[in-house]
Amino acid sequence: MPEQEVSTKPTKKKSKISASRKLMLKSLMVAKAKEELEQELIDKEEEKQRYLDEKVPALQTSCMSFAELQELCQELHAKIDVVDEERYDIEAKVLHNTREIKDLNIKVLDLRGKFKRPNLRRVRVSADAILRSLLGSKHKVSLDLRANLKSVKKEDTEKEKTVEVSDWRKNVEAMSGMEGRKKMFDAAKGPTQ
Repeated sequence: MPEQEVSTKPTKKKSKISASRKLMLKSLMVAKAKEELEQELIDKEEEKQRYLDEKVPALQTSCMSFAELQELCQELHAKIDVVDEERYDIEAKVLHNTREIKDLNIKVLDLRGKFKRPNLRRVRVSADAILRSLLGSKHKVSLDLRANLKSVKKEDTEKEKTVEVSDWRKNVEAMSGMEGRKKMFDAAKGPTQ
């Protein structure tokens, strides 16, 4: 029974290490990581130097004739060309791999259903520009939206207003509220004066 009581109560475990001890351990870990990083940089530099000593021996050009120097230069140029070709091939492979990784990331996002929305700028584009982009150079007619609008005469709108005021019984909803009551009051007052 006591075991059940302990398991049902959520208990917070207190840390056995004090805050100052945690801080000291953290600072020691950071110092150790810094030392390892410095050692890794030194090891990389030594490896690079060893590789260069192995691949590129020191040149002794003081005792060479002009023809030997020309031959040496031609050999060095040939080696440079080979290295440049390899570098170009590796760069092309890296570029291809990064594109493939990007495409795969997009596919993964599509499968998840979560899309990163790009930051879009608001761009003002006229109707002519939209049609030109959709139709290409075929679009020659300018689109004037105002020309297609129906013209309305003022006299027609005034007649409609007078009809609405005189026939208020048919349009009860239009006369409801304070504005409708004011119209009714004004209409009733008008003929008596």
